[in-house]
Amino acid sequence: MRIAMIGTGYVGLVSGTCFSEFGWDVTCVDVDAAKIERIHAGQMPIYEPGLPELVQSNVDAGRLHFTTDLRSAVAAADAVFIAVGTPSRRGDGHADLSYVYKAAEEIAAGMDGYTVVVTKSTVPVGTSAEVARVISEARPDADFDVVSNPEFLREGSAINDFMRPDRVVIGASEERAREVMRRLYRPLFLLETPILFTEPQTSELIKYAANSFLATKITFINEFADLCEKVGANVQDVSRGIGLDGRIGPKFLHAGPGYGGSCFPKDTLALVRTAKDAGSPISLVEQVVKVNDARKVGMADRVVAACGGDISGKTIAVLGVTFKPNTDDMRDAPSLDVIPRLIEQGARLRAYDPAGMDEARTMLSDVEWCDDSYAAMDGADAVLILTEWNEFRAIDPEKAKARLKQPIMVDLRNIYRPDEMAAAGFHYSSIGRPTVAPTEE
Repeated sequence: MRIAMIGTGYVGLVSGTCFSEFGWDVTCVDVDAAKIERIHAGQMPIYEPGLPELVQSNVDAGRLHFTTDLRSAVAAADAVFIAVGTPSRRGDGHADLSYVYKAAEEIAAGMDGYTVVVTKSTVPVGTSAEVARVISEARPDADFDVVSNPEFLREGSAINDFMRPDRVVIGASEERAREVMRRLYRPLFLLETPILFTEPQTSELIKYAANSFLATKITFINEFADLCEKVGANVQDVSRGIGLDGRIGPKFLHAGPGYGGSCFPKDTLALVRTAKDAGSPISLVEQVVKVNDARKVGMADRVVAACGGDISGKTIAVLGVTFKPNTDDMRDAPSLDVIPRLIEQGARLRAYDPAGMDEARTMLSDVEWCDDSYAAMDGADAVLILTEWNEFRAIDPEKAKARLKQPIMVDLRNIYRPDEMAAAGFHYSSIGRPTVAPTEE
């Protein structure tokens, strides 16, 4: 089978590469010629563990190709995937579908024979039908079907998520389109992966429902963390206690500074707008959006409080700026709210992130970027942990304390135990757990 993947962003590049690993002939298309040249040179446009090696092995095997020639790629394809961006539209929060519809018009011009057009991008309910309308208007003679096949890839573990998914959701109205999709995903059938076939509008809604539910779990435990701090409880024990209930489960119950990234913020907002337009508002998700936005803004106050109520002229070391570890993605990262507010209050910021600093430099000004964690802490009045990279878990407390002017740590990811940090001589504050003072001076 031949596949054309339109878009070489996070979803398109990972999905196209993994389909080629299945054994299919895949051509990834992008309008950015410079990006295609960089990929040909082995330079990945995103940070994803294992991706460079997987791309190279399939390019070497002759199954994976990259081009700017959309029409030729589409003409040769049995299935064409639309994997372009759908960012939040300025002003109203709706998903911006202009890239999706532009891709549909160009696909229509290139199709040769029966083609399955697959929306892999996250899109609101009804988008597949609109894509079909766009193609039919551009090519009344076109022989095609439109299928919804949402992605469920987690940044940092996307390859495993594609190759060994919890499920595959396919929204298709016609049997011949379903058969093409069965063939494409045959390797997963052999692994007995659950494949859910449904109508396109249901498939589109499943993606938004999944992300909104996970965002709700995060927001739920974050609000409980605030309550824990008021009453002297431990949110990690609360998470364990409820997570052991099989009806709830332990995942996405880790308290922190609020969710960010490329999916949850824009998808919850898009669902809110879609539901309102449909006359069936989802007030629970509306509140999740409001609470999460306010939470990220308020995280800077915790640093100020830990530093005695005034950070003017003080130096704060920031460890981690990406929205999560194992990615260089800065989209809606809590650091984009926290760092500017610390600077506004007169602090000097020194920061380090294992993968995100190149992107962060374009989004955060007045920050001194450092070569490693200890360099960031050198001479700082306090250290702030914003992202739970594994290398931060391995920091030597004694070495860190020696670098800092004052042994103050604000850990927004709860990666250390309060009793151990107190024993190491730190004033240590975290999320949903009691703040501790040094037991040794």
